[in-house]
Amino acid sequence: MQIIPPSVEILGNPDPRQMLRNMEAAGRVCYKSEANIKENTAGPFLRRLVQSGHESVIEHEKLTVKIICDRGVTHEIVRHRIASYSQESTRYCNYTKDKFGNELTFIKPLFWEEGDACYTLWKDQMASIEKGYFALIEAGATPEEARSILPNSLKTEIVVTMNMREWRHFLRLRGSKAAHPQIREIVRLLLPKFQEMLPDLFEDIVID
Repeated sequence: MQIIPPSVEILGNPDPRQMLRNMEAAGRVCYKSEANIKENTAGPFLRRLVQSGHESVIEHEKLTVKIICDRGVTHEIVRHRIASYSQESTRYCNYTKDKFGNELTFIKPLFWEEGDACYTLWKDQMASIEKGYFALIEAGATPEEARSILPNSLKTEIVVTMNMREWRHFLRLRGSKAAHPQIREIVRLLLPKFQEMLPDLFEDIVID
């Protein structure tokens, strides 16, 4: 059994400057102000559009992210539209195989510290589930049958593609105090990366 923290990774080596230029070119069509495009006009132009609520322009670009988290969190992530998803399948992944380290991997819950009574109870249950899963496979169950005992805490990988407007919506909604602590944890990992890459589009988003 392995216990790991969640993580995020932006895929595809996107070029932020080109993305901004593409969105500026699209947005200036609205005002027929293409003649105003200069070397460094994209950022300020898009910042003004976002501040005014004219966010449809930033739908012209997207980012793809790989998120490693527990399956409970992905149940919330995939509710977002418009977006595309590719997720690790417990139907086809047999965790008794070498490529999975012959073990189940779980995401550490952030609300309990190691040594706490609740954490110890949780960890014991994960160990019991791993034992049961392996026993089912050994008894002849297929992965899609044995998965019926797998918990929300099971580690999963999901690749998510959203346009910039949907990412803004996702970060604001799932970063709010009303959101589940574990999806807020993902937002806290994602937001600094987005703000570093595209500050003109994301620097106004604040997570308490």
